[in-house]
Amino acid sequence: MNRSSISLGHILGIPIGLDYSWFLIFALLTWSLATSYFPAEFKNWPLAQYWIVGAATVILMFVSVLVHELGHSVVALRYKIPVRSITLFVFGGVAQIGAEPPSAIAEFWIAIAGPITSFALAILFRLLQPLVGAFSPLLAIAMYLAYINGALALFNLIPGFPLDGGRVFRAIVWGTTQSLRRATLIAANLGRIIAFLFILLGVWQMFTGNFGNGLWIAFIGWFLESAASSQVHQQTIHDLLAGHLAADTMRRDYTAILPDTTLEQLITKHILGNGQRSLVVKQDDRVDGLLTLHNVKAIQPSEWLTTTAAQVMIPVAKMKWIRPEAELVDALGEMDRDGVNQLPVMVGDQIQGVLGRDDVISLLRTLSEFSHH
Repeated sequence: MNRSSISLGHILGIPIGLDYSWFLIFALLTWSLATSYFPAEFKNWPLAQYWIVGAATVILMFVSVLVHELGHSVVALRYKIPVRSITLFVFGGVAQIGAEPPSAIAEFWIAIAGPITSFALAILFRLLQPLVGAFSPLLAIAMYLAYINGALALFNLIPGFPLDGGRVFRAIVWGTTQSLRRATLIAANLGRIIAFLFILLGVWQMFTGNFGNGLWIAFIGWFLESAASSQVHQQTIHDLLAGHLAADTMRRDYTAILPDTTLEQLITKHILGNGQRSLVVKQDDRVDGLLTLHNVKAIQPSEWLTTTAAQVMIPVAKMKWIRPEAELVDALGEMDRDGVNQLPVMVGDQIQGVLGRDDVISLLRTLSEFSHH
């Protein structure tokens, strides 16, 4: 879970997080429902009731979004694909799938599972309405959730990557062309076209008197365009790094220090002296752990003289590492997921070198320059 989200626990072993941006949309939607939608649909409620029902509806709407993302996640887990986390944020929710699907049919079912789940929720809330009709607050909630889940399913079926419909489209193109790369680029570029259409529609509405809705539609278009462009960028990186291994790029001249080295000593000699950002803690050819600049910064300067590397290092049991034959694109993904900038390259308990994010970026620049000639 990243630092900009609040942990809500785990479901099916998947960490669930709440991004801080969620509070903004919670406040805006609650205000909109309490001051506009519900007063128009249900007359003569006490003022407090509009706000309580509005807040409860928004919370249940995001529970529905969570169930939508769990729909994707359950199918992904059935295909043995890890799900890193699910995060609820200003635009709804996102499940971080840990790897590309193994086949086009897997991509299709993982993508379509979310809209199917939302349609099922829409039907469920529609069927509940006659049962709660005598109690208007529950009827109001059921009516809105039936509508919003149906709308969520339909919106996500728009064939613009990275929406679910875009992923369904990518699965179809993948199955037709037998090329994930080609399918990704086609789906992402279609997603950009649809995003620009959203932006144009939003701007048109803003200039024709519907400023609020227009601004929101344009904002959604901007978000979709950014996500689709990011996917094209990621595919470009994947293409450039394809076939390059950790062993080809890692630094074999890594710096090793003894466990009893004080922070004062290593800062003076290695960090300030040689510009090192990570140090391997090693003794008698045995790796004990990894010490990064982040670990050092967590210690007060007044304690550097008495604190040793062994006390603040990442122990080998908790250390993230990769094998020499790991693809660089996979190594970069590991760094992003774990929030680290260096990965030791190891075979068994023997370290072969250290791969840094800057090493991969330097290689990317070189490969990019040659690809333009």
